[in-house]
Amino acid sequence: MAIKQESIKEEIISWRRHIHENPELGFEEVETSNFIYELLETFPNLEVSRPTKTSVLAVLKGKKVTESPLSIAFRADIDALPIVEETDVPFKSKNVGVMHACGHDTHTAMLLGAAKELSTRIEEISGEIRFIFQHAEEVSPGGALGLVEQRVVDGVDHIFALHVDPYLKSGTIGMKDDVWCAAIDDFEITIIGKGGHAAMPEKTIDPIVIGAEVVTNLQQIVARKISALQVPVLSVVVFQSGNVLNVIPETAYIGGTLRSLDHLSRNEAKKYVNQIVKGITEAHGASYKINWMDGYDPVINDKETVAISRNAAIEVFGKEYVIHQDKPMFGGEDFSAYLQKAPGSMQFIGIYNEKLGNDFPLHHPKFMVDEDALQYGTEYFVKIAENICMK
Repeated sequence: MAIKQESIKEEIISWRRHIHENPELGFEEVETSNFIYELLETFPNLEVSRPTKTSVLAVLKGKKVTESPLSIAFRADIDALPIVEETDVPFKSKNVGVMHACGHDTHTAMLLGAAKELSTRIEEISGEIRFIFQHAEEVSPGGALGLVEQRVVDGVDHIFALHVDPYLKSGTIGMKDDVWCAAIDDFEITIIGKGGHAAMPEKTIDPIVIGAEVVTNLQQIVARKISALQVPVLSVVVFQSGNVLNVIPETAYIGGTLRSLDHLSRNEAKKYVNQIVKGITEAHGASYKINWMDGYDPVINDKETVAISRNAAIEVFGKEYVIHQDKPMFGGEDFSAYLQKAPGSMQFIGIYNEKLGNDFPLHHPKFMVDEDALQYGTEYFVKIAENICMK
């Protein structure tokens, strides 16, 4: 295959390094999207457009005539995170406080490689291939919603994406059927009591004591209210109240996140949170406010589309390097928005190399990537296209 040539491998790495060195946050990816747009315009046969201000869409319409042509889409996210980079690579972020710590620079580079390769094979292609370079994946509710509203996946038969995994070795790919990752719902709880002197607590309604009771009881949702087979993750990560040692404050603030793998446990858990806060605060004569920030739906991979992914992965990586993953993760991904419109498959590609010592997790300031793995991602996308649109 042409994409195994050293030149394209070097180009993919070069593109990745440029994007890594110039990261931008969600909805601010002006230069990143300009770079992608201008590069895609140098590839032949692509119709390049801007569905939103900082996203890019390239469409390749095949010339081969068949009875039942299919339309497929590939998606890469392009935004970075508000993290101060702590690596010592020569292409370290120039934008202090912003870093590609989740691998979106690699996702973009791999898909750019596939776009370049496939754009030269228009005579072999039937149907349509769409290359989606999406903004703001890291910013809830996610840039994917805006692209769905712009109809970028209307009429698509299958959509595919890859995400790098720092726990999988380079040259391997993790394949997951069904639920791939969780729904995300964040919450803010304000408990409103009655402040006063710490020496006379009987004249107050102490929001700290009430808040402590709320936090303890929220954990009973996971332990006792929902089946262990559907159990979500509920974490309280913020508890703030008061700043003077002899004053009982008026309010307490509690913040946290709910992660669930199915709609039933998601709705049930939210219902119990509301019930617990209401019941405890009323029992103590306090009041409350709850603000739910509904995030991404769970990513649920389509069985038929995963089969297409698996076949392509076996051809590219080799059967022994295609790893079946039976456990979903509780992180979130707005790829789920596309799945409301088209069946899809999102999978993990390994980027760990023991010799590089890059064993840092996603969203870590020292997160690193084995760049030799990127050519496999490009080959994977191209192989999917070959198997669907070039038969």
